[in-house]
Amino acid sequence: MLTMTSFATLPLAASPAEVPVVDPAVAEGPFALMWLLIAIPLAGSVILLLGGRATDRWGHLLGTLASVASFALGVVLFVEMLGLGEEERSQGMRLYDWIAAGGFTVGFDLLLDPLSVLFVLLITGVGSLIHVYSIGYMSHDPRRRRFFAYLNLFVAAMLMLVLAGDYLGLFLGWEGVGLASYLLIGFWQHKPSAAAAAKKAFVINRVGDMGLSLAIMLMFVTFGTSSFAGVSAVSGEASETVMTVIGILLLVGACGKSAQVPLQAWLLDAMEGPTPVSALIHAATMVTAGVYLVVRSNFVFENAPVAQTTVVVVACVTLIWGAVIGCARDDIKKVLAGSTMSQIGYMMLAAGLGTAGYAYAIFHLITHGFFKANMFLGAGSVMHGMDDEVDMRRYGALRRAMPITFITFGLGYLAIIGFPFFSGFFSKDRIIETALLENPVAGVAAVIGAGVTAFYMTRLMIMTFFSAKRWKEETHPHESPAVMTGPLVVLATLSVLGGVLILGDWIKYWLAPVVGEAEEHSTPVPPIVFSIGITVVVAIGVALAVVLVGRREVPSTAPTDVSFATRAARADLYGDAINEAVVVGPGRRLVSGVVTTDRTLVDGAVENGALALGGISGRLRRLQNGFVRSYAASVLLGVLVVVGLLLVVALA
Repeated sequence: MLTMTSFATLPLAASPAEVPVVDPAVAEGPFALMWLLIAIPLAGSVILLLGGRATDRWGHLLGTLASVASFALGVVLFVEMLGLGEEERSQGMRLYDWIAAGGFTVGFDLLLDPLSVLFVLLITGVGSLIHVYSIGYMSHDPRRRRFFAYLNLFVAAMLMLVLAGDYLGLFLGWEGVGLASYLLIGFWQHKPSAAAAAKKAFVINRVGDMGLSLAIMLMFVTFGTSSFAGVSAVSGEASETVMTVIGILLLVGACGKSAQVPLQAWLLDAMEGPTPVSALIHAATMVTAGVYLVVRSNFVFENAPVAQTTVVVVACVTLIWGAVIGCARDDIKKVLAGSTMSQIGYMMLAAGLGTAGYAYAIFHLITHGFFKANMFLGAGSVMHGMDDEVDMRRYGALRRAMPITFITFGLGYLAIIGFPFFSGFFSKDRIIETALLENPVAGVAAVIGAGVTAFYMTRLMIMTFFSAKRWKEETHPHESPAVMTGPLVVLATLSVLGGVLILGDWIKYWLAPVVGEAEEHSTPVPPIVFSIGITVVVAIGVALAVVLVGRREVPSTAPTDVSFATRAARADLYGDAINEAVVVGPGRRLVSGVVTTDRTLVDGAVENGALALGGISGRLRRLQNGFVRSYAASVLLGVLVVVGLLLVVALA
C-alpha cells in the first residue's frame, strides 16, 4: 500500500524514524499522484516497444502525448506547492519496501520538493518541445516509433533520478539514463561512428557510475542508510575524512554524467545521434544530472571542504576546456557540445561554492536548458535545410534562407554570451560575481570563460548565418516546417525571459529550504560594476571574432598550417590521447599480461601436467601387457629381490 510522508527540510535534517506517515487514501491534494510523473512516460515507452509495428502509425503521437501529460501534471504540482508554506513544500511518498534484510529496510521513496519540482518542469517541458520537434525531424525515419519509445524512456529515467528520495532510487534513474542515452546516441547503429560513440559514452559513464555506487556503499557502512534525510541527519557526526571520500566519489559520478574533466571525452562523439537526442542530453536531462547530484548532496559537501574545493577546481578546468574546444571546431553540433561542457562547468563551479552558489547553479541550469535546447534544435533545423551538412565551412548567409531559424538561434546566442537582460546575462553573471567574491582565482577563470564563449559563439553565428554563402550548388537551403520551428519560437522566448526567476531573488528563497540560505556578503564595489566589467569582456570576445573571422574569407576546408594550440583544440585538447595513454593503453597491456600469464603459467601448468601424467601412464601401460608369463616373471623377480634383501640383513 502506498504511504505518504512529509520529508523534513533545511536541509533535510529529519531522521527517517521521525517522519510522519499519512495514508494516501486520506491525503489531500494532488501530491499522491506524483508517481504518475514517472509512470506516464514509462508506460508510453513500454507500449511503443512491446506494441511493435502495430503502433508505427501513431507511436510518435503517443510518445509526445505522454511527455506532455507528465508536464501538465508537473505544472499542477508546482502550482499546488506555491500555495503551501515553506515547511510543507517537501512531499514524499513510499511506493513499497524495496529492500528488506533483517532490520534494514530501503523503501522505494519519491521526493517532490522545491529542487526536484524545478527539474520536473525542465525535463518534461523542454522534453515535450523536443518530442514535438522530433515529429518533423524524424518524419522519414522508418524506426520513428522506436525513437519515441527511447525518448520516453529517457524522460522517465531522468524523472526517476530527480524524484528519488534515496540514493539507491537516484542510482536506478542514473543507470536508466545511461541505458537510454546509449540507445539514442547509437540509434543510427548502421553508422559505425554512431555505434562507436554510443559504446564510448556507455563505457566512460560506467567509470563515473563506479564512483557513485562506491559512495552509496560507503554511506551504508557509515550511516546505515542511503536516504537523503537519513544521511543529512547524521552527516555532521562523521569524520571529515569519510565525508571527503564520499564527496570525491560523488564528484566522480557527476563528472561522468555531466562530462566534466577527466570524464568528458564522450560528449562530442555523442553528436552522432539524431539532433533531438543532442538537445535532450545537453539541455534538459543527462548532463544536468551531475549538477543535481552535487546540489542535492549539499549536506555532504558542506562537511567536506576538500571535496568542495575539488568540485571548484574540476569546474574551472572544464569551463575553460570546453570553451577552447568550441573555438576550433567546424562541426556546428560539436561547437555546441563543447559549449555545453563549458556551461555545465559554470554550474558545477557555482555548486562548489557552497550555500552562496547552489541557487545560482540551478538558475543557470534552467536558463541553459532553454537556450541550449533552442540552439541544438536550431542546428538541427539548419541541417534539415542543408541536406544534413554539419560543417559550418559549407554554410554562410543562411539568415535569408532560414529566417525563423536565424532569429530564434540568434536569441539563444545572445542569451548564452550574456547579452544584457537576456536570461544568460542574469544567471551566468551571478555565478561569476559570486565566484569573484568567494574564490577570486575561480572568478577570474569564469570571466575568461565568458570572453571565450562570446568569441566561439560569434564565430558560429558568422560562419553559419553571415559571411558569403559556401554551400554546394545542388544544395537548396530552406526553412523547416512549423512542427520544428514552433518549438524553436517557444524556446527562444524562454531564452529571453528566463531571467525573471531572479527577480526579487525568487530562486534563492525558493531553494533555501533544500540548500540553505546564503549569508549576505558586503561587496567592495556595487553589483552593477561587476555586470559592466563582464559585459566588456564579452564585447571583447565578440569583437575578436568579428575581426578574426568576420573580416576574413572562410576557407572551404580547415587550413593545416596552424599553431599547436589550434591543433590541440581541434583534437579536443587530446582528451582521447590522454585516456589512451593513462587508462586504455595500460589497461589493455594489463589485460594482455594477465591473459599471457594465464596461458603460460596457469594453462601451461594444467596442460603440461596432464601431458606428463599421460606420458607416465603410457609407459606404465606397457607393463600391463596381459601375458601370464610376464606377470609370473615379475612375481619371481620380486620374490628374489625380497629374499636377497633378507639375506643381506641376516648376514649383516
